[in-house]
Amino acid sequence: MPMLDAATTAQLKAYLGNLRRPIELVASLGDDAKSADTRALVEEIAVLSDKVSARFDGTDARRPSFAIRADFDEAGHPRAEAVFAGLPMGHEFTSLILALLHVGGHPPKEDAELLDQARALDGPLHFETFFSLSCQNCPDVVQALNMIAALNPNATHVAIDGALFQDEVERRKIMAVPTVFLNGEPFGQGRMDLAQIVAKLDTGSVARAAEKIAAKAPFDVLVVGGGPAGAAAAIYAARKGIRTGVVAERFGGQVLDTMGIENFISVPHTEGPKLVAHLEQHVRDYEVDVMNAQKAVAFRPANGDGLATIELESGASLRARTVILSTGARWRQIGVPGEDEYRNRGVAYCPHCDGPLFKGKRTAVIGGGNSGVEAAIDLAGIVGHVTLIEFDTALRADAVLQKKLRSLPNVTIITSAMTTEVLGDGSKVTGLTYRDRASGEDHTVHLDGIFVQIGLVPNTEWLKGAIALSNRGEIEIDARGETDVHGVFAAGDATTVPYKQIVIAMGEGSKAALSAFDYLIRN
Repeated sequence: MPMLDAATTAQLKAYLGNLRRPIELVASLGDDAKSADTRALVEEIAVLSDKVSARFDGTDARRPSFAIRADFDEAGHPRAEAVFAGLPMGHEFTSLILALLHVGGHPPKEDAELLDQARALDGPLHFETFFSLSCQNCPDVVQALNMIAALNPNATHVAIDGALFQDEVERRKIMAVPTVFLNGEPFGQGRMDLAQIVAKLDTGSVARAAEKIAAKAPFDVLVVGGGPAGAAAAIYAARKGIRTGVVAERFGGQVLDTMGIENFISVPHTEGPKLVAHLEQHVRDYEVDVMNAQKAVAFRPANGDGLATIELESGASLRARTVILSTGARWRQIGVPGEDEYRNRGVAYCPHCDGPLFKGKRTAVIGGGNSGVEAAIDLAGIVGHVTLIEFDTALRADAVLQKKLRSLPNVTIITSAMTTEVLGDGSKVTGLTYRDRASGEDHTVHLDGIFVQIGLVPNTEWLKGAIALSNRGEIEIDARGETDVHGVFAAGDATTVPYKQIVIAMGEGSKAALSAFDYLIRN
């Protein structure tokens, strides 16, 4: 049975027409079904272009795996090489296509200066990334490191499906994806793009970026935050023809961590990373200065010159006539002993990303709202058993979700339970304790993983004392999106606006931009 359907095959063939140099696929296979699927995939790719050849005599110990190689030196060693250990389907199929193109000499769609930095990195740099096929954060990391491997002859990259190589995951104590090793040592966890990876490797790049930012002229509107609210604000401001900038720690924000989106009006279904890609492209269609991977750490209101100041972690500062704060929110922590100690060692916040690493094991979900119940349902199809723990006397999720959850045979629901401690053996989670709020009795649940799903906390700590915040830390705004500081507006999940939804954040961002423009023409 073909691995690729007719439409995908036709699309891939068109992409391979962009290859600028021959590439060789070298597969290392065993006798298992996954190896048979890998052979089929490699064969299907090889027949689509006369610039692609395939071999099946690879000696990689990880089986199945296959290397994409090109640009060989006099000794026959590839100057460009990216390896997939496992089948790069699902979220990683795009990573496969891009690896084929970039190893094959097709230029990546990244800033030219950033690509030059990647080419100039000193080696040797041998990267290994453990991913899961259901992880929406993993492709950014896999694609960025494949890019470095394609550009820099001192670098190689192996992308490893953790669900397929469970023994190695256990041996290397990997309990979250994406997890990256560099030359055998831990390098990073979680989503990282090319700029962030290069910045970690080329320490001088941070200072150079700060110098460039500090030299920028003041903006008419400066948007802080690149989620749906920030993107909408930037577009609406730029359409007014005024000088607009966006500074964001991570363009896309929390939406990047959202698996399925089914309530974005007029779009029946999409996924977070896909929506963010469309948002960023829409923003860049206008003359918007996007400054990504830059964290705001302080705000100073306008003084006599009418310019407010945003200070960045890099040491640079930006100035603007008006500011729109759209810094979003992050997952709320339980706040109990052991949680921080075992983060990414059994304590996780993304069931889609890390769930496959707990295949057949015992897990818990903390939280009985929609997010918690959805997480428990998804995990129940992967793990051995799920215990859902809810503080309240009843679950708060939608009735349809509760009905589905209660129909699953490997789920236990515990209500009126206050989680009191995360337990571990020094290297990984072994369980948790909770207190029965009705009886006061303490109980222990033996577990391998804990998924926390108890809501959001706004990213506003850096604004305390400068902007009026609610007792929940949300930015207080009026009906026009204005804060208590003239010329400073806010939008999205960081504000007091109820109902934290993507479509609401976009509307609030648009409103804040229109209010900022109105402020500018009146002042």
